[in-house]
Parts: sequence; structure tokens; C-alpha cells
Amino acid sequence: MEPLQSLPGTEDILPQRQSAGQAIKVADVTTWQRIEAMGRDILQRAAYQEIRTPIFELTRLFERGIGEATDVVGKEMYTFLDRGERSVTLRPEGTAGVVRAYVQHKLHGQGGVQRLWYTGPMFRYERPQKGRQRQFHQLGVEVLGSHDPRADVEVIALATDFLQALGLQTLTFHLNSVGTTADRQQYREALVAYFTPYQAELDADSRQRLNRNPLRILDSKDPKTQAIAQDAPSILDYLGPDSQRHFDQVQQYLNDLDIAYDLNPRLVRGLDYYTHTAFEIQSADLGAQATVCGGGRYDGLVEQLGGPATPAVGWAIGLERLSLLLEQLAPPPPNPVDLYLVSRGPAAEAQALRLAYQLRQQGMTTELDLSGAAFGKQFKRADRSGAIACLILGDSEAEIGTVQLKWLQSGEQIQLNQTALVNEAATWRQKLAAARNSQE
Repeated sequence: MEPLQSLPGTEDILPQRQSAGQAIKVADVTTWQRIEAMGRDILQRAAYQEIRTPIFELTRLFERGIGEATDVVGKEMYTFLDRGERSVTLRPEGTAGVVRAYVQHKLHGQGGVQRLWYTGPMFRYERPQKGRQRQFHQLGVEVLGSHDPRADVEVIALATDFLQALGLQTLTFHLNSVGTTADRQQYREALVAYFTPYQAELDADSRQRLNRNPLRILDSKDPKTQAIAQDAPSILDYLGPDSQRHFDQVQQYLNDLDIAYDLNPRLVRGLDYYTHTAFEIQSADLGAQATVCGGGRYDGLVEQLGGPATPAVGWAIGLERLSLLLEQLAPPPPNPVDLYLVSRGPAAEAQALRLAYQLRQQGMTTELDLSGAAFGKQFKRADRSGAIACLILGDSEAEIGTVQLKWLQSGEQIQLNQTALVNEAATWRQKLAAARNSQE
């Protein structure tokens, strides 16, 4: 029978292993764990609280929230009827679900500003390529309840801190303002007037967007359309006084924090709910899919989804693209195994199971060989495990309650009492840590 394969656009995130001294090239779960741990630490220190929302929602949430004229809703959503004949969609992004939860559970009734963050899988039916999958993962933040431009800059600063803490330096921060709904309506009319004479020369998607969502033409990847768009009107010339003041303050606060940015009036986000600030953080190391982080302000979305008028701002980071960047920096360190425990014979194997359990309870990472193979093969696996030391339990050790400890780097071997090893775990943790530090 032919083995089953994962669906196109999905990936298995595998544990790291080393073979013959060389890491197997896989989507490494240790890289993901590092990203998630760093994000959790930075966001918790900024007083953000985690929120978890369902992976699927009613389709109309995304139609109303994202916009029916967007490519996401029109072309990319995984939508189906459930057994209750409800139209259901796997979430294509995180913000709409967070806002739905904010409204449904009346978090606005708590007063003040709600600082929330989330992480998890999202789904869009796109052409799979480097850094873009049909099931992809995001980590995102949402700040609900503040008009203040400082909220915009706070979330931007958190994104830059997060990426820099992971070791990423060669990133470009693009900044724009898309103004209010009224600003965009005037700008929309100007774009339609500009692009209409070029209609026959635009790519097919841009021709469809011309009267439906002309701002999205600016985001076209078609070279000919990009060339035409070079001389298109700038949104910055259509900002009203309030929008301009807000954007000026955002820029001033970014300058105060020494966060470098490039003004990019061609930057438009692919979702209809954005207002005022829009931004992206990009990496030249990712090719066409250069955006690592994208976000902005969405002051009308809460009201649009049935809640009170509530200003909000946030961003999302694509974890697949981020993990690709981190793998280019350096391979992640191997999983730290303290002890690799080998055993042979019924009595020894029973004692080894108990000893591994006890050592793990004492805080030592212990891998128990379960193969039942000859000692020689078990020793080879111990050498490949990355462990600091190998514990050896045979019939003679089982009979008198001892275990042999072999330091894998030096080859030095000593005999220990099993009970004493467990009781003196704090001392042995220090010795193992010191040995690991000396190897690094």
C-alpha cells in the first residue's frame, strides 16, 4: 500500500535529531519553541494577556470583518457547510476572531485598554511556496480601546524588540497611513481616475480590482502593473487634518525610540478593516514573500462586528517565514539531554526504567534506551544523542544496586550507587551543567 502524504501547503514540524554529526534538515520544532518562548516572554513583560479563539468561525464573521472584496474572502478561504447547514470557515487570520470574542464576552465592559496576544494556525488556499503555506501559523497582538498614537508605536516597538531578540538585524520597516474611511474614499476616486486609462494594460486581477478595491492594485506583483503604479497618486496627499496629525505623532514617537522606518505610500494591507497606521517589517532574505510582520490600526472593526465604537491596533507575524530566517542565521542547538541510560537484561531493564523516572523527577533530562539491543548498539545511540553522560546498567550493577556513569566527551567512567545518585541530584545537575558549558 502506498504510504499517505501530507496535503500540499501543509508541513510537519519535526523534532531535531543529528545523524553522523550533521543535523537532518527539517522544519525544526526547537526553532518554533524558541520563537514561541521569546514571544511569550516579551509580551507578558509588556502586560499583554493571551487569548485563544476557535480555529473555525461563521463565514460571515470574515465576510463582514475582512471585506467581501478582498482576495482572502473572494479566493482563499476554506469554507464549508457543517451538519447544521451553517457556513463555516477555517480562520484565515486572527484579528477578526479576537474582536468577535472581545464583543461577545463584553471585554469592553471591563474599561480601560485591553492588550491581547494569540498564536496558532491559520488557513488560506494559496499557491504553496517558500514561506507561504495553506496552513500557516501566526503570532499576533491586539490593543483595543485606545486612539492614542502611542498605542501604534507600542505595538511596533514590541514587534521590533521581538525580532531583534531572536537575532534578526537585516530587516526593513515600512510605514504608511491609509487614513480614515472618508480619506480613502477620496483617494479611491483618484486611483480609479488614474488607472482607468491604463485598464487594458493592467494584469487580470488588477482589472477586476479597479472598481471594486483599487487600493489593492498598488500591491500587485505584476511588473507591468507595478510600473504603471509608480506615478499613481499618493494616499499621503489625501489624508485629512486629523489623520495627518495622528500620522505625524506616530512618526515623532518612532523617532523618539530610535526606531528607523521608511515611508512607503504604496503600502496597503490586504484586509479592508485597516485605518490610519499601516506597516510591514520585511526581510530581503525571503525573496518574493518578504513580509515577516504586518499590521496597523483598525478603528472601525469592533463596531462593524456589533460592538461599541472602539479604536484598535495590532500586528501578526508569520512563524513559517520567521523560522526560515532563524535557520539561515545558525542551526538551533540540539535538545539538551543530560543522561542517556542504557541497560541489558530483565532485572537491569526494570531498574533502568525506575531510575530514569526518578532522575527526571529530580530535574535531569534523561533518555532511556528502549531498544533491548546489545550494549554496543546502545552506546552508539548514546554518542549520537548529544547527552553529557551515559548511565550503564547491566546484570552486575542490577545485583548490587549501582550504575556506571561514563562521561561521553572524556571517556572517564565511575561507579555510583543508584540511590545516592538520585539523592544527590542537585550536585549532579551542577556537574552536568558545568560539563555542558565546557563543551560549548
